[in-house]
Amino acid sequence: MSPSPSQDAESAFTFIPRGASVQEFRVAGHNLVQNFPEAALYASVPHPYFGETIGRTTNRIKGAVLHNLNGKTYKLNANNGEHNLHGGIVGWGSREWEGPKAVSRRGKEGVLFRYVSPDGEEGFPGTVEVRVWYIAGMEEGKTVLEVEYEVELVGDECEETVVGVTNHSYFNLNLPSPTIAGTVCTLGTNSYLEVTPDGIPTGRLLPYSTLPSGPHTPFTLSSTDPDPDDCFVMNPDPVSIPLDTRPLSLKTLATLYHPDTGVHLEIESTEPAFQFYTARFVDVPECETSDGWKVPARGKRCGVCVEPSRYVDCAGREEWRGMCRVKKGEVWGSRSLYRAWKD
Repeated sequence: MSPSPSQDAESAFTFIPRGASVQEFRVAGHNLVQNFPEAALYASVPHPYFGETIGRTTNRIKGAVLHNLNGKTYKLNANNGEHNLHGGIVGWGSREWEGPKAVSRRGKEGVLFRYVSPDGEEGFPGTVEVRVWYIAGMEEGKTVLEVEYEVELVGDECEETVVGVTNHSYFNLNLPSPTIAGTVCTLGTNSYLEVTPDGIPTGRLLPYSTLPSGPHTPFTLSSTDPDPDDCFVMNPDPVSIPLDTRPLSLKTLATLYHPDTGVHLEIESTEPAFQFYTARFVDVPECETSDGWKVPARGKRCGVCVEPSRYVDCAGREEWRGMCRVKKGEVWGSRSLYRAWKD
């Protein structure tokens, strides 16, 4: 579906109810995201969150446990060793959402997806409602997708819970090439959260040694390197990060460009951090559509993920929890923008 009638046939988006996922992000005739051609394949073929809305939290929670929340300890479902990753075994990206519903948002046409996550789902306390708006359009000849998230604690089971939402699209500006080799990138920061070998923050913020030291300095991805899977931090002051970041100004997290296609992508967000991941763990088998068309396998380096978010394990670390703890009457929110064009 093309949510904005102002777009031409070569620049369009498709969204599906499973995970409120971005299935297609087409610019000047080029699809920029890894996907499956049929919605049913998202349920039947194991895949690493292609285009999904991630939640009830993003990234890892150490030990899959929440201490001192509502005065209790909550044991979550572990799905990444002993840790909880992207909401657990069946996160929001694997749930069926209500939508897409055509809406007007801030005077623009878009679509809305909604999901109610019950108390106890994957071990998390409290019933919450999450809403996702996708607003597509054109801006000075460039294709633009705005993504807005909003989460509220709507149940009476407890007084507070933790949430985090992002999108997990794998961008490849040179599809159908199987890798991202040749992609020229810039990042808005070189600072990242140092982590243990299993991806849990140590608490230290460090410069990333294998990437350019200055922000917005170009580097090129080869077939093997650089190979980050880390949380880069735009706002190093956790105390200053509000629960709802939407009133903040958008900042450029990353830019991508591929010289073979001439396609550019800019990713902006109000979020204080982002995971930058070059698909080192991807291993998606070949599959078949309902009419027998072969869908090729996807492997390492098949895409680049830029996941706007809060800090890794902010739900588990009490000193960072203010950025993701939602109490009755409060709203968690964020806003991101994807801008793409072809030379």
